[in-house]
Amino acid sequence: MKTLLRDLIWILPAGLGTGLLLSLLGGGTWWIGWLAYSLLLVLGMLALSALWRSAGTSRTLGLMLLLALVLRLGLGIAFSYILPAYGNDTDVQNAGYIFSDAYHRDTQAWTLASSGDSLLKAFDKSFSVDQYGGLLFAGSLLDRFLSPDAHRPWLMVVLSALAGTIAVAFAYKAAQKVWGGSLSVVTGWIMALYPEAVLLGSSQMREPFLMAFVAMMFWGLATWAENRRTSIAWMTGSLVGLLLFHPGIAVAAVAVLAGWIWLSRKERRIPWWAWAGTLAILVLAAGLFAWALRGSAPGKGGPISTLVNWIRYTTQYDSYVLEQNSGWVQTIFSHVPKVFHLPFIIGYGILQPVLPAAIGDVKAVWPMQTVGILRGLGWFAMLPFLIYCPFALWKMTDKRERLAWFWLWIAMAVWMIISSARGGGDQWDNPRYRAILLVFQAVLAAQVLNLQRITHSRGLGRLLAVEAVFVACFSAWTISRYDASPAVLPLGGMAGAFVVVSALILLGDWLWVRYRGKKQPAD
Repeated sequence: MKTLLRDLIWILPAGLGTGLLLSLLGGGTWWIGWLAYSLLLVLGMLALSALWRSAGTSRTLGLMLLLALVLRLGLGIAFSYILPAYGNDTDVQNAGYIFSDAYHRDTQAWTLASSGDSLLKAFDKSFSVDQYGGLLFAGSLLDRFLSPDAHRPWLMVVLSALAGTIAVAFAYKAAQKVWGGSLSVVTGWIMALYPEAVLLGSSQMREPFLMAFVAMMFWGLATWAENRRTSIAWMTGSLVGLLLFHPGIAVAAVAVLAGWIWLSRKERRIPWWAWAGTLAILVLAAGLFAWALRGSAPGKGGPISTLVNWIRYTTQYDSYVLEQNSGWVQTIFSHVPKVFHLPFIIGYGILQPVLPAAIGDVKAVWPMQTVGILRGLGWFAMLPFLIYCPFALWKMTDKRERLAWFWLWIAMAVWMIISSARGGGDQWDNPRYRAILLVFQAVLAAQVLNLQRITHSRGLGRLLAVEAVFVACFSAWTISRYDASPAVLPLGGMAGAFVVVSALILLGDWLWVRYRGKKQPAD
């Protein structure tokens, strides 16, 4: 009780003051808005304070949570002013939204809230913008009971920002419980500052909530040995939240964590039927994917045929959208056999958001180019660590621990491929799908950095150098597309230059190591 009162001494003024400011800046009756914003902020900050205290009142974690919340909430409010004035002239950005899904879902949430109908209609497919209904229900609940006089889009921004910040706290606590301080600090900072996570947390999107529920499930599993009753409560709560917001993510999160915890056990024996079952599933998955690519299903009707058709139509539609929206993709597709189109889409999607494209998109309005560059910087900073991860993990001496880490890496590699195929290489959709499981990607990147400090391998540095050449070459090429600069090579020539320069970097570093006579760990 004393701790709660001590926290309220600063939480109440902060929550009431921020709520009053948001109410005065927004529309509607000021005191209704003040109460609504203040209630969410006070309850959210109490939850964050409780999580912070349960993690040991670390100053580092406190700073992470403060920056995470301020960045997300501040950016969400800033978009409301910047996009109508300087964004693209569309209904979405004129209304202050950066994601079209957020705009349409938020609009429909207000429609449902003000209609007098049961809010459970959010789950009966009456509204097309939310397949699962959870976020639509949450938005309409806020509008009906906290904001009956006017539509206040910032209410969902506040909730999203709090959810994104809670994800930081749970990710930090889980990593701290399982691996200790060094990994938890890096994991927490990635979760707090990763641009894609900040952008999603500043918008009325479901991803911040999914990230929070996945991190919560991770934390619940991490505390299993310590207190099973509490662990079950956390995991049950997170599972219910995932099922309401996106059942598919619930399945993915359970699969990733179940495989990880099982491989982390000190004593385990893989029975023959488990190997046989896994092989059968892989063969079935490969067959379904092959059938989908060929455009035929094994038999007519039934669940397998339905699944194959869904995969085919989804990938074909997303590939079509990407091709229609990108002139240079159309050019590449015209010279590449059709069978290679989907692999290209997946590879291109894994690179999204592509940093050179964002840098070279000089015709974009400045808010969108700035957002694109920051998102690209974040992903291109993360990607080398994920690519180098298996090489770093291979140097671990504990075979049991190494296998558990490899499971996380394989699961994230599969998730990136699925996200890319589902998003069709789109620069908005597949990055946000990928970010849902950010906690595991952050943990992998933190482990690579930790192993790098121990082994001092040159492989990661070489990879970063090659990436820098890639960014430089293709940024120049992208810019030349807009100003028709004759001094820049065409796409094929630029790709060749990239390969040659990269090869020289790798060869030069290898020769330098041999010349200096240093024995470096094998890469």
